[in-house]
Amino acid sequence: MAGRKAVTDPARSLGLLWGSHARPGRSGLTVGAIVTAAMDLADADGMAAVSMRRVADRLGVGAMSLYTHVPGRTDLAQLMIDTAFAGLYADVDEPGRAPGGWRDALEFVATRNWELYRRHPWLLDVLGTRPVLGPNTTLKYEAELRPLDGLGLTDVEMDSVLTLVLTHVTGTARALAGVVLAREESGMTDTEWWLAHAPVLTTLIDADVFPVASRVGSAAGEQHDAAADPAHALRFGLDRILDGVTTLVTSRQS
Repeated sequence: MAGRKAVTDPARSLGLLWGSHARPGRSGLTVGAIVTAAMDLADADGMAAVSMRRVADRLGVGAMSLYTHVPGRTDLAQLMIDTAFAGLYADVDEPGRAPGGWRDALEFVATRNWELYRRHPWLLDVLGTRPVLGPNTTLKYEAELRPLDGLGLTDVEMDSVLTLVLTHVTGTARALAGVVLAREESGMTDTEWWLAHAPVLTTLIDADVFPVASRVGSAAGEQHDAAADPAHALRFGLDRILDGVTTLVTSRQS
């Protein structure tokens, strides 16, 4: 039927995610080698550069050889995501060993995820609302939830707190990726861009008409030496989020 979406086979996809990837096929290929090649392409040129043909070319094999190991690009993307999460923590209890208790643990989690997005910015393009149900993703979820266990929060509240923190990290990481892209496309640093626009802008924006915007925008620009600073936004927002979570935890324990 025209326009009908392809249906993913859960058993096949989950089997691929949770199966052993070490054994090579007749061509000598392994799922691990295919995923590594795809991640190398994505790290260099973004997720748009990843196709089965380009991965095959990188491995020096025919594209059809890949399909005997990975059925298609959707499954490949899921394997890439789950592989990217591998080794995020030394072990499942690493976040919980943060010296300052649950709050320091969530700061640790936020920092590790921020660093992960900086290493693999293509993750921001492929992560969706439905999680990849692979072993490394599941281990990541377990590790990040454990510091919240035993604080008096309900299970739903624990999930919601973690989601709030990770959503903030994702948003600021996406903003950083936008800043980097803008620099690359314009060929200008943030300071150079501002110096080029400021003289014209001052003739268009009347400080008497926009007094608050003029004052605050100038202060922020001087502080960040840019129109925005995603790293500052990460830290500022995370502190406010954790302040709110502290209030929630305290209310549950009183």
